[in-house]
Amino acid sequence: MESPLSLFSYQNLKKILFKLDPETAHSVAGLGLRSIAHCPTLLRFVKNQNFVTHPMLQQEIFGRTFQNPVGLGAGFDKNGQYITAMPTIGFGFTEIGTVTPKPQDGNAKPRLFRLLEDNSIQNAMGFNNKGSHYMLQRLKKLYFFDYPMGINIGKNKLTSEDDALNDYETLFKAFKDYGDYIVINISSPNTPGLRDLQNESFNNAIFAMAKEITTQPVLLKIAPDMEPEDAITLCKTAVEAGAAGIIATNTTIDYSLTTHAKDFGGISGALLTEKSYQLFKAIGQELYGKTLLISVGGIDSAEEAYRRIKAGASLVQVYSMLVYRGPALIKEINEGLIKLLQKDGYNHISEAIGADYK
Repeated sequence: MESPLSLFSYQNLKKILFKLDPETAHSVAGLGLRSIAHCPTLLRFVKNQNFVTHPMLQQEIFGRTFQNPVGLGAGFDKNGQYITAMPTIGFGFTEIGTVTPKPQDGNAKPRLFRLLEDNSIQNAMGFNNKGSHYMLQRLKKLYFFDYPMGINIGKNKLTSEDDALNDYETLFKAFKDYGDYIVINISSPNTPGLRDLQNESFNNAIFAMAKEITTQPVLLKIAPDMEPEDAITLCKTAVEAGAAGIIATNTTIDYSLTTHAKDFGGISGALLTEKSYQLFKAIGQELYGKTLLISVGGIDSAEEAYRRIKAGASLVQVYSMLVYRGPALIKEINEGLIKLLQKDGYNHISEAIGADYK
């Protein structure tokens, strides 16, 4: 039986959504998710249709049980409005944000584009969100909601690089008792100067500060456009400074990947797949077994997710490919992972994580 979330099948719904401006389509999809979240009976029914839980996929990470390893990447749920609906799509965890201390509108529109020929997305959103106070109020209402969740944090656009630590301090203090992990985002290409913070000095300072404020695991999310040796150095520095994990990667500004791109904003989706994988594998070769690794970027199948897992990923995240493939993709990935694990003779996902190096 097809899930009501598919609304006659996602391919039909996609024809309607793709007639809308991408940002409007995002809002419409969000409205649908919020509607489902307000109907407990429908919420349970749709979750039962889509959510995959299996002993082979369950993991204990950061003191929490992740029922499956496929999560929602940051950027979709900027204000924590769809958290309770995420299990209905099949995600084993979610990551909200990026949230900044103060509300901000983000960059001028249009700022979100479909690269249809490439099954990709290009965005120049610029951390548009309602700010940390609004997010905090949303999280306080979820006291009894038991579901793994990360909080992705970033500085406000008008905050100078010299004052960036102050913004992150504000955010660590705001969310120190919420979520299951916090992600430092200094890798978005859409906030001027943000990627300049991807350096050893800032890394040391921000993780030292985080340890003084919160006991939450704090992870670093990196850009895909770094040279592998620079990325490895940055990640090693972060881990030595106290990072509980690395998320690789954010969107790319390599516009040579397609002739259809704008000359601003970050590209995600199918165009990012290989670039993200190659950098992730370079990091995995150095850091697998030394810290938690999460892979994100153009994951569109169980086979691709499995490739990241064998390269060292304990968890993977999906966002842009959801736009092209629909909610059924998450169930397909999780069910496909079980079959791939069985095919290779593994009893549990932990045996496959980092298999390329064993």
